[in-house]
Amino acid sequence: MKIGLTYDLRNDYLAEGFGEEETAEFDRPDTIAAIEEALGQIGHQTERIGHARRLVEKLGAGRRWELVFNICEGLYGFGREALVPALLEAYRIPYTFSDPLVLALTLHKPMTKRVVRDLGILTPDFAVVDNEAGISRVDLPFPLFAKPVAEGTGKGVDAASKITNRQQLRRVCLRLLQRYQQPVLVETYLPGREFTVAIVGTGPAAEAVGVIEVVLRPGAEASAYSYVNKEKCEELVLYQLADDQAAEQCRLLALSAWRGLGCRDAGRLDIRLDASGRAHFLEVNPLAGLHPLHSDLPIICSKVGISYRQLIDRIVKSAVSRVKQP
Repeated sequence: MKIGLTYDLRNDYLAEGFGEEETAEFDRPDTIAAIEEALGQIGHQTERIGHARRLVEKLGAGRRWELVFNICEGLYGFGREALVPALLEAYRIPYTFSDPLVLALTLHKPMTKRVVRDLGILTPDFAVVDNEAGISRVDLPFPLFAKPVAEGTGKGVDAASKITNRQQLRRVCLRLLQRYQQPVLVETYLPGREFTVAIVGTGPAAEAVGVIEVVLRPGAEASAYSYVNKEKCEELVLYQLADDQAAEQCRLLALSAWRGLGCRDAGRLDIRLDASGRAHFLEVNPLAGLHPLHSDLPIICSKVGISYRQLIDRIVKSAVSRVKQP
């Protein structure tokens, strides 16, 4: 099969003058090379397309593919992850991973939490701060946790994200509002263990292939799986395969949220326990990182015996199964 590859290469944006944190969600050259190599080993032909603007150019020039392996994160707006899938749907070109509706919804954490809550899934109580005036309207017991509503890779999350008083709430919210130019999610802080669940597949065929507990090492930023901790995960984070009662809770919750939200092909969900040991949905990443050694989804798969090539193959097969449906 002829497969096009859409992606945001971090080096391209750095060369245009964007900063390290602005490009944190974008991919390194070895990620693209690893995906391309895996697809080639499976027997597919690949063509590198690049980011959304390159896709527009190639579509305008008449280029077409049997499938597009899409990992574009985009740069601007709440619909940034939905842009490439929407373009591909306009040209009726099949692609991997979730559709524009799911990607736009799940990028916005509070909107996702509202849907998840409606599905009957536990998620921490929360408020959304749109501006300075909204800070005083937050009516939740401390401690709290604050982060931008639509960022990934831990952007905007650090040791100060855990908030214990009104003064700190104001200070953190003002900083996040100014820096990220978007609302702030403020939610009840959960003191229990933190897990990440890897999902492969779509709908009834979706499988929670593994659960890892995220354990912060000495020297890591405290109380949060933060931007710094994620960027330096090899030094600061211990990923422990979990297979106890708490992990089973997380597995069931993750599958319910994945299917209820309509996510497809592969991704991961972040879950944390409250003081009573109950699992709560934190967020979902339906466009998870795919660096073979650095990203959570491949890390979990490798720990349960799923090779990188097998992961990529299962993603493609899941996407192709939709094409074959009437």
